[in-house]
Amino acid sequence: MNRSMIIACGLFLLTVAGLCVADQAQHMSGRSTLTGGFWGLNEALEPAGIDFALSFTNIYQANTKGGTSTHRRQGRWSGSYDLEMNADIEKILGIENAVFYMHAEGTWSRQDIDGTSVGSYFGVNADFAPREAFHLIEVWYEQALLDNTFRFRIGKLDMTGGFECKGCPVSFDGNMYANDENEQFLNAALVNNPTIPFPDYGLGAVVYWNPVEDWYLSVGAADAQAEKGQTGFNTTFHDEDYFVYMAETGIAPRMDSVNGPLQGAYRVGFWYDPQPKSHSDTTKLYRDDTGFYISCDQMLAKENNDVEDTQGLGAFARYGYAPSKTNDLTNFYSFGVQYQGLFDGRDDDVLGLGYAHGCFSDKADTTYTEDYESVTELYYNAQITPWMAISPSVQYVTNPGGNADVSDAVVCGVRALITF
Repeated sequence: MNRSMIIACGLFLLTVAGLCVADQAQHMSGRSTLTGGFWGLNEALEPAGIDFALSFTNIYQANTKGGTSTHRRQGRWSGSYDLEMNADIEKILGIENAVFYMHAEGTWSRQDIDGTSVGSYFGVNADFAPREAFHLIEVWYEQALLDNTFRFRIGKLDMTGGFECKGCPVSFDGNMYANDENEQFLNAALVNNPTIPFPDYGLGAVVYWNPVEDWYLSVGAADAQAEKGQTGFNTTFHDEDYFVYMAETGIAPRMDSVNGPLQGAYRVGFWYDPQPKSHSDTTKLYRDDTGFYISCDQMLAKENNDVEDTQGLGAFARYGYAPSKTNDLTNFYSFGVQYQGLFDGRDDDVLGLGYAHGCFSDKADTTYTEDYESVTELYYNAQITPWMAISPSVQYVTNPGGNADVSDAVVCGVRALITF
């Protein structure tokens, strides 16, 4: 057993040990955050409609077999910290059903484990970003109208989600069980659909319409050339005015069961990107790139009939298509399951298993000597205290980077999430 495997196994044993003392730790601290809401600051600001949240994510991963290297240490440690602020504009300015939101993020990773050890096209660490200062990556205003059935959001946006239909994340490519790299799967292909050209926190606007309980429609656009560390005014209002446009519709039905309704969500979306681009094997550029996607999730079984309790079994699936002349990845699908509360006394713990498969463009067969890359990931998110979760995970990556000279990789890791 090599040193990387020993370290990874040690991290798994540390998580198991944490589970053994978790119940005692929960009794020792009933606080939902480590600092009790910034030592009472949030409670003091509540009458003014302002709320702060700070979280810290630390990840260790080691490539224990295959890939491009099992010995390089660079890229194994990574992490991020996120500071969020919500402001109720009705309490501040008297404007009903209005919200102002800001999100700042910092990262300290020097290297990406894919670049040093794995070589995956998908990315085995969706939380990774090169070391950067504290950037304001989201700033937006949201207004609800027509009895909260119509909402619009404008500002510097994250287009990968934000609205909810009957408690399910939607607009755009949302998913109940595979949508959050801080608490669910770590592999990027099990967080969002890699065939969708999401802008990088760009200036834009999104409209969400939910005229009936089970159905919604959402459309939006954001600066296609955005960079999260910049305001976006230069790329939005100067030079080329490229915007990525997206439209999504879906239903959120509930199925009957002996333990109450089983919530599901079924989404289909389309995107349009006017930027000139092409696959990796040519310098010829094409405009007006288009594609579509599907994202579904469904709770299959509940442990009890408490409406608010989410313990039980759920499943998800995704599909995405992008044209081969303008994209390296042309067809993609993923699926998996999640079980919350699998063990007695561990009601908030989550076990997840997912598989993702992406097919490379047949026009880029020089760059990609294998037809596809796929990944299988297993994780267990253990809620040690209300403010700390530890998640060990194992990923098996087939054909990393679509490179025939790189063998399948096994990546073991553990993630710690602390809410301050």
